[in-house]
Amino acid sequence: MNPVIRKMDLSDIDQVLKVEKSSFVSTWTRDIFQQEIALNQHAHYYVLELEEQIIGYIGMWAVFEDAQITNIAVLPEFRGKKYGEKLFGHACKQAVAMGVERLSLEVRVSNTVAQNLYRKFGLVAGGIRKGYYTDNQEDAMVMWVHLK
Repeated sequence: MNPVIRKMDLSDIDQVLKVEKSSFVSTWTRDIFQQEIALNQHAHYYVLELEEQIIGYIGMWAVFEDAQITNIAVLPEFRGKKYGEKLFGHACKQAVAMGVERLSLEVRVSNTVAQNLYRKFGLVAGGIRKGYYTDNQEDAMVMWVHLK
């Protein structure tokens, strides 16, 4: 069965939290996701669904010609199957459709798997944010791409 990517809605939060908790040490809360979906006019979140189960999600903020990926995650048992690539590609297409010209994100300097994925979409390293991650003070690599 083919996965489906669609806009996240409030009823998806329970399943999204399972993906979140299986993917990150410092996780977003239910309240954060609710605020992002219901109140943040710049937020755009999408879920990847396989046989009615949410197996991944991606979020971004788009403001004028700039977009920032806020988070992306796939359940561990579904990693290595190009689902993250599908999600990221979908977000890039949505950003272009919104008129976004530049896309950026932060990624752990140790997360070479994610960095390699982002490079497939043309993102390049643009700098380091020292001590960015609060769980272990790991640095973040800032990556960006011109979409147009």
